[in-house]
Amino acid sequence: MPGDSQFPLLKQRRFGPFFFTQFLGAFNDNVFKNALLILIAFQVTSLDAAGSNRLITISAGLFILPFFLFSALAGQLADKYEKSRLIRLIKMLEIVIMLCAAAGFWLQHIALLIGVLFLMGAQSTLFGPVKYGIIPQLISDEELVGGNGLVEMGTFLAILLGTATGGLLAKQAASGGELIALVVVFVACCGYAVSRWIPVSPATDPGLKINWNPFSETWRIVRFARGNRTVFLSIIGISWFWLFGATYLTQLPGYTRDVLHGDEGVVTLLLALFSLGVGAGSLLCERLSDRNVELGLVPFGSIGLTLFGIDLFFAAQPASPAELVTGMEFLRTSGNWRVIADIVLTGVFGGFYIVPLYALIQQRSEPGHLSRVVAANNIFNALFMVVAAIVATGLLSAGLSIRQLLLVTAIMNGAVAVYIFGLVPEFLMRFVVWILIHTIYRVRKDGLERIPEEGPAVLVCNHVSFVDALIIAGSIRRPVRFVMYYRIFQIPVLRFLFRTAGAIPIAGKKEDPELSEQAFDDIAGSLNDGQLVCVFPEGRLTADGSMGPFRPGVERIVRTTPVPVIPLALRGLWGSLFSRKEGARSLRNAPWRLWQTVGLAVGEPVFPAEVTATNLAKRVADLRGGAE
Repeated sequence: MPGDSQFPLLKQRRFGPFFFTQFLGAFNDNVFKNALLILIAFQVTSLDAAGSNRLITISAGLFILPFFLFSALAGQLADKYEKSRLIRLIKMLEIVIMLCAAAGFWLQHIALLIGVLFLMGAQSTLFGPVKYGIIPQLISDEELVGGNGLVEMGTFLAILLGTATGGLLAKQAASGGELIALVVVFVACCGYAVSRWIPVSPATDPGLKINWNPFSETWRIVRFARGNRTVFLSIIGISWFWLFGATYLTQLPGYTRDVLHGDEGVVTLLLALFSLGVGAGSLLCERLSDRNVELGLVPFGSIGLTLFGIDLFFAAQPASPAELVTGMEFLRTSGNWRVIADIVLTGVFGGFYIVPLYALIQQRSEPGHLSRVVAANNIFNALFMVVAAIVATGLLSAGLSIRQLLLVTAIMNGAVAVYIFGLVPEFLMRFVVWILIHTIYRVRKDGLERIPEEGPAVLVCNHVSFVDALIIAGSIRRPVRFVMYYRIFQIPVLRFLFRTAGAIPIAGKKEDPELSEQAFDDIAGSLNDGQLVCVFPEGRLTADGSMGPFRPGVERIVRTTPVPVIPLALRGLWGSLFSRKEGARSLRNAPWRLWQTVGLAVGEPVFPAEVTATNLAKRVADLRGGAE
């Protein structure tokens, strides 16, 4: 990726046309959906408040129902056929559907518009697997987080503009229907025109035989997705996010009217702020993750969703003004700024949550089955959102207020997060690592490009602190297996992190000969599997800040499995919170220094024939320089 930003991708044909195609599609969806929801909430005079709330919830359920019904077919089509041509066909279908929508708005026919909502869901179902399946074909692995961040940002920016446009047009009693009809058809045509510039993306499984039975194929692709535990649980995490988001967004018009006592303009404002928040969080993922697929952002995002969701309950106290307030009146009331902050920050943390999960699915799924895995994701998304619609309708009918419903959803988010992260400790491990290198330390990295993108290698590094392995793991894009002294491996709390990261405990031959031999066997097995293995050849933490002699164990490793050895050097950690320097952990003598700058330097690879303990020690010392 050129420069330090993902934005140059928008100027390149390999990504730009695809981005703007999906942007226009999302914009059009939201012009239509928001206009319809506002029409139901504010302009259908035959319905009372409870009736309009139920109709809004049912409408949302009808929109996502096709994802559950047709995702299996959509995934097969996306894997079997060339994707750019498939996208153009889907955009042509959008034009036909929007012509039907134009007729519904022109006639102000609610039943017809709700039927069109179902057709829009079917069109979006076809587009989803192509959308996420084509991204890894258009950009490199290094660009995956940035590209997904742009797509999510574009989607929610389209939601922002679409909801604003739909709200403004719906508010016009006389000419709103005709204007909406014109806009949705025009945008659909523009989307098709842009899609013609998307580069050819070859089919990943052209020999696939289509199974037209939606039930058997749905069951088959769900079983396939479950074959990769981490990917499957990421799908569950994404699906929960859409349940959470669907509940909030579909109830927002009623929440605004009944709790905040705002008019259509306030609904549009809050939807726009939420979308802006998600877009900002999605873009920040690329910078916060340093272009890695950083799973540590997922728990961080989940915590924010729960905290700000709960605070939203307390921020808005019901009142009974004589009439609904406008957007400007809402902004002029100081007490409403807490509500605005909660809405925006819920969106930001939603971006932190969702972008890494989508990138993880794309990275760890087999390329030939990626679109079907995305289809499985869409099936679960649909299932969760249909359940959300049913449960929300039932709870509202039973007398629960919208404000209480949103509070329950936020609390449940915390419970679900604890459950999922308990099943996949890698998420929590990466969260701790991410917090470590973004709060206590600020890591300056030099020479990371010298670590190969694939294939086995041994990394050797000086040993300064108890968290050396976590700092290295958080800086290197590839997973690393660390060999560490078994007593450090057994430190409470850190033991969980080390075990989750696949660390290999080792002991001296005299201490535990069996554990020592087992460690060398595990190292050889990992290297034969093409993994990175990191060794601290000093065998112990430094007691005075200086480097100790390297032990010959690394020579034995390379003799058994000849692979390149890459020297690393940690700088600036001596005297920090997790080092052995006297007083380093004393709050009185050495206060915690948040965001302390430390360094990680990577040297040139050493060929197996040149590997000796003395040679490697010299190279690490040269990289380390005079730093402690």
